[in-house]
Amino acid sequence: MTGPLLALPAGRSRSAAPRARSAAYDWLTVVAACASGVALLLLGLRVGGALTAAIPGLPDAGPATTWALPVVRLLSDGLATVTVGMLVTSTFLLPGDERTVSPHGYLLLRRASLGALGWAITALSLTVLTVSDLLGQPLATLSPATVVSFATTISQGQSLMLQAGLALTVALLARAGVSRGLAATVTILALVAVLPPAFTGHSAGAGNHQIAVTSLALHVLAAAVWIGGLVALVMVRRSRLLAEAATRYGRLALGCFVAVTVSGLANAAVRLGAVDQLWQSRYGWLVLGKLAALLLLGVLGAVHRSRTVPALRAGRSRAFGRLAAGELIVFAATVGLAVALSRSPTPIPDAGIDADPITELLGFPMPAAPTAGNLLGQPLPDMFFLTLGALGVGGYLAGVRRMHVAGHRWPVARTASWLGGMLLLVAATDLGVARYAYVLFSAHMAQHMVLSMLVPILLVGGAPVTLALRALRRPTDPQVRGAREWLLIALHSRATRLLTHPLVALGIYTASLFGLYLSDLLGVLMRSHLGHLAMLTHFVVAGCLLFWVLIGVDPGRRRLPHPLLVIIHLASMMAHGFFGLVLMQTTTVIAPGWYTAVHPTWASSLLADQKLGAGIAWAFGELPAVLVMVILIRQWIRADHREQGRLDRAADRADATGAEDDLARYNAFLAAAGRTDGDPGRADGPDRP
Repeated sequence: MTGPLLALPAGRSRSAAPRARSAAYDWLTVVAACASGVALLLLGLRVGGALTAAIPGLPDAGPATTWALPVVRLLSDGLATVTVGMLVTSTFLLPGDERTVSPHGYLLLRRASLGALGWAITALSLTVLTVSDLLGQPLATLSPATVVSFATTISQGQSLMLQAGLALTVALLARAGVSRGLAATVTILALVAVLPPAFTGHSAGAGNHQIAVTSLALHVLAAAVWIGGLVALVMVRRSRLLAEAATRYGRLALGCFVAVTVSGLANAAVRLGAVDQLWQSRYGWLVLGKLAALLLLGVLGAVHRSRTVPALRAGRSRAFGRLAAGELIVFAATVGLAVALSRSPTPIPDAGIDADPITELLGFPMPAAPTAGNLLGQPLPDMFFLTLGALGVGGYLAGVRRMHVAGHRWPVARTASWLGGMLLLVAATDLGVARYAYVLFSAHMAQHMVLSMLVPILLVGGAPVTLALRALRRPTDPQVRGAREWLLIALHSRATRLLTHPLVALGIYTASLFGLYLSDLLGVLMRSHLGHLAMLTHFVVAGCLLFWVLIGVDPGRRRLPHPLLVIIHLASMMAHGFFGLVLMQTTTVIAPGWYTAVHPTWASSLLADQKLGAGIAWAFGELPAVLVMVILIRQWIRADHREQGRLDRAADRADATGAEDDLARYNAFLAAAGRTDGDPGRADGPDRP
C-alpha cells in the first residue's frame, strides 16, 4: 500500500481532526468547571448550614426555591464574570485597528452580548426567587403584584432590577458597533453592573458598613476581571496574539489577586468578628476553604507568569491551555464557595436584628462628645478611600522613581503636594472626624470644605497627569492601547473639554454647594453608604475640576489668560461667601429626617449646630482662596517673564541675522500708526484725490 493507512473524508482538511479534539477538550473543560462549581456550592451549603430543615409552623419557600436560588445565583455570577472578562480582553488586552477592535475582539464582543443577555435573564429570575425566599412563599403562590412591589420598593429588589437593566443595556450596546470607544464604554458599564447586589447583601446589613460594603464591592469587581479575563484568553488561545495578551493579563491578574485577597480578608474580619470564629464556626470553615483556593490560584498564576508565558512566546500554546483549564476548574469551585458563603448564616447577626437604631443607620455606635483625641484617635476606616489613597500614593511614587531611573528630574514640591493631598483625603474620610460627620452638620461641613478646597488644591499642584504621561510606557505593539494612550484619549475627549470649560467647572462647584444643602438631597444621600461615598467623591472631583482650570499645570484645554482666571476665581469666592451667608440666615433645619434620627444627646440643638456649620463654610474659604490667588499671581508673573524672555531671544537672533523679529515689527507698526494719527490726511495705500 502506497497511500495513507487512514484516509481523510472528502472535503475535510487534515487540520479538522486536531480542531475536533480541541473543541472536545473545550467542552470537557466547561463541563468539569461547571461540575466543580456546583459540587463546591452544594458542599458549602451543607457545611455552612444553609440547607437546614424547615421548622414546622414557620413560613417555608419550599424545595424549589431552596435549591434553585443558589444555583441561579451561581449561574448569574458566572455569566457576569464571563461577560466582564470578554469585554475587558476585547477592549484592553487585544490589539486592534486604529479605531476598531481586532477580529478576535469582535468575536468576544458578540459572545459578551449573549452572555449579558443570559445575565439579565438570571438577574430577573433571582428577583422572583429572592422574594419567595424572604417571604417564605412557594413560587406557585407568589402574585405578580408582590414581585413588582419587592422590585420597586425594597433595596435588594431594586439592586437586582438595576443589574438586569444594566446587563440588558450591555447586551444591546455590545452589538451596536466595533469601535474601541464604544467597547470601552460597554466595558465600564458591565463593571458597574456587577456592583449593585454588593450594596444590599450580607455586608450591607453588617456593622461597620464602611469596611464591609466597600470591601465586598472591590472583591466582586476584582474577581470578575481576574476570572473573566482568563476565560476570554482561553477562547482566543489559538490566536497568534495570545502571547502578548497573556503578558498584559498577567500584570492585571496580579493586581486583581492582591485586591481580592485584601478585600476578602477585610470582609471576613467584619463578618466573623473574632479570629477564633475561623475554626469555631461553620462560616469560618467556608472562609478557610475559600482562602485555600485563593492561595492555590495564586500559585497557578505564578506558574503562568514563569512558565507558560515564555512557552507561548516560543510557540508552544498547549501548555497554556492545560494549565488554564485547571485554573478555571479551581476558579469555578471558588465561585461556588462564594455563593455558599452568601447563603450561610454568619457568627455576627445582621445589624438590623440585634443592633440599636443608631448602629443600624450608621454602622457604628453613637460616638462620645467630640474632643481633639476623639476627632483624630477614633478612626473609621473606609475601604474605598483607603484603597484610593494607597493606589494614589503608590502609583505616584512609582512614576517618580521611574523618572529618576530614566535620568529625568521631577520637582520635589509637586511630589510633596500630591502626597499631602492624598494623606489629607484619607485623614478627612477615615479618622475620627468621619464619625462625627455622620451625626453633626458642623463636622460634615468641615469635612466638605476640606475635601472640596484643600485636598483638590494639593492634588492639582502635584501635576499627576503630566507625571503619568512621562512615566507610563508605550506598549511594544503599536496597535495596542496602553494606559498612556487611553489617558490621552480621555484628555482630548469631548467630555473632558466640556467639564474643564471654566464656566462649566464653576457651575459644577457652585451647584454642589447650593443644590445639596438647599434641597432634600443631603438627607437622601446620608441614608445610603453608596450615596455617602458618591457625595464625598463629588466634593473632591468638583474641587479638582475648578482648581485644575484655575491653577493646574497639566495638559488639557487651552488655558485662559490670567486676568480672566482671576475673575473666575473671584466669582467662585463670591459664590462661596454668598452660600455661607445664606446658610447663616436659614431658620429651618437642613435634612431634618436624617439629623433628627442621629442627633446626639450631648450635642447642641440642630439649628445651633447648623449655624456653626454655616460659619465654618463662610470662614473656611478665606485661606484657600488667598492661597489660590497667590498661586495665580505667581503663575501670571512667571508667564510674563517667559514671554519677555522669548521676545529677548528673538531680538538677539534678529540682531545676529539681520532679520526683523516680532518686537521690531510691532514697534514699526506703532511708529506707522503714530505718523498716521499725526497727519489725518495721510493714509496707507493710494493717495487720495
